[in-house]
Amino acid sequence: MNIVILAAGQGKRMRSALPKVLHPLAGKPMLAHAIASAAAITGQHQAIVVLGHGGDAIREYLEKSAISAKTVVQKEQKGTGHAVLQAADLLVDSEPTLILYGDVPLIQTKTLERLCQLAGEGALGLLTQIMPNPSGYGRIVRNLDGGVQSIVEEKDANPEIKAITEINTGLMAVPTAQLKRWLKALEPNNAQGEYYLTDIISLAVNEGVPVHTTAPDASWETVGVNSREQLAELERTWQLELAKRLLDAGVTLMDPARIDIRGQLVCGQDVKIDVGCIFEGQVTLADGVSVGPYCVIRDAVIEAGAVIHAYTHIDQAKVGAKSVIGPYARLRPGTELANEVHIGNFVEVKNSQIASNSKANHLAYIGDATIGSKVNVGAGTITCNYDGVNKFRTVIEDEAFIGSDTQLVAPVTVGKGATLGAGTTLTKDAPAGQLTVTRVKQISLNWQRPVKKSK
Repeated sequence: MNIVILAAGQGKRMRSALPKVLHPLAGKPMLAHAIASAAAITGQHQAIVVLGHGGDAIREYLEKSAISAKTVVQKEQKGTGHAVLQAADLLVDSEPTLILYGDVPLIQTKTLERLCQLAGEGALGLLTQIMPNPSGYGRIVRNLDGGVQSIVEEKDANPEIKAITEINTGLMAVPTAQLKRWLKALEPNNAQGEYYLTDIISLAVNEGVPVHTTAPDASWETVGVNSREQLAELERTWQLELAKRLLDAGVTLMDPARIDIRGQLVCGQDVKIDVGCIFEGQVTLADGVSVGPYCVIRDAVIEAGAVIHAYTHIDQAKVGAKSVIGPYARLRPGTELANEVHIGNFVEVKNSQIASNSKANHLAYIGDATIGSKVNVGAGTITCNYDGVNKFRTVIEDEAFIGSDTQLVAPVTVGKGATLGAGTTLTKDAPAGQLTVTRVKQISLNWQRPVKKSK
């Protein structure tokens, strides 16, 4: 299967320096959605992306994202037929060509599979849709027998044709050898003065090539984006669809209208998600996980029975089973928590491993640390892991007790069962099983607080 994705449009109505097809929908560029849907049915076949305005930025994105795609450039925007013609030399004649649009991001793989099946044995497959308000779309004109006769763009349509409610979505699967020939035969005899791809339909009909049609399962699959308003509307539509799929899978959503999935969210059984949560990248919530309101979770694994309280941020981290996190906690990249770990309010953990049944419940920073099991980290504790140039590691062994307002100046080790008294600044290893404390002698002075002088 040849795949051609048209992405040359300028997108003036977006009012942006960013090429239209690179504007994100559900966490990734619209173009990436189209490529992913096509790749799901074509295996190792590369998409051919037709570039125009912003072509360098699109090419750079494809390279950085390691997306397998070839690119060609439409130097002058002379219409959709002219755009596809730029890719003609890269198309394999023995395989049909699927034509998609980079600003129509939500086309589903099942729909594309049906469309491609129509293009077998030299036929042409066309994706159409019944639309109550078809304004702005090309109309499907059929003959008395119900067969497709042509596509007429709105600007070229008379009132009778404008009354037709079956519209052209722009997506089609075409026998490639004929496509190349038809593209070269196109003429810009229309109100736009452009080479319309849709004109190949009448050429196919004149040659007796069968034109078969199918429709998408959902109307939002073929919605194109030309403005920020349309992009925002499609974002909400897609998020509601994703929420519906979660509900169907048994996830409890406190409000399906208030969740954002910007990547892939995989949920186990009896997962509960409160309002305002954002999930980015690859996130897994195992059985029985509860996520409180307004959490942001990115590229993370949350094991069974864990509770994530409100306003917690988790980024590239793993949370063990039955752990309790937050509220207002932050787990940064490299954090790995074992089972039944408690990380409380205003605690930040970064690049650290914490073993089972340990806790840091209040106002602490744990960075570049290895913490054993059944450790208590008191309020106000800081691992001083950075000297301005290099980072060093702190090790706290099993069953240690770290008193409040303690600073551990890495590299340093706290032995098994050791206790650090409140206010300690630890610069040397603390022996196992002993109390270590650094504290100035307490004194009381005969002293009076200053008072404000009267004027």
